[in-house]
Amino acid sequence: MTRRKIREHIFRILFGTGFHAENEFEEQYLMYWNVQDDAPTDGEHGEIKSKIIGIRNKIPEMDSVIEKCSKGWKLNRIGNADITILRIAIYEMKYDDNVPVRVAINEAVELAKKYGIDNSPGFVNGILANVAKQNEEGLE
Repeated sequence: MTRRKIREHIFRILFGTGFHAENEFEEQYLMYWNVQDDAPTDGEHGEIKSKIIGIRNKIPEMDSVIEKCSKGWKLNRIGNADITILRIAIYEMKYDDNVPVRVAINEAVELAKKYGIDNSPGFVNGILANVAKQNEEGLE
């Protein structure tokens, strides 16, 4: 499975489980894979689940970064798909040394093109550019 496909599964799982109680995550995770045609290997399962857990554990911190970098947009005004995409990208930018910042931003924009609304790609790109700039300047 490609890294892009893995990232897309991460997005879809995070987005879907966001509508359920925290204690239902395992059940929702298993249900997700029951309806997918492309089953991941054990290693890919481990990578996907590990990244999802990492992202879920950092949501408050990442949401603070999103609000700080979105210039006038409150979190409750941003669509769920865009928030999920931003969380994945920020997690990769800040906590995943295997993903270069440019790749995290580019992949987020591609997800926004597929799952967001018309202005999502530009919106996601703008916020992530601000995140990258603040990270470079040490302003987090």
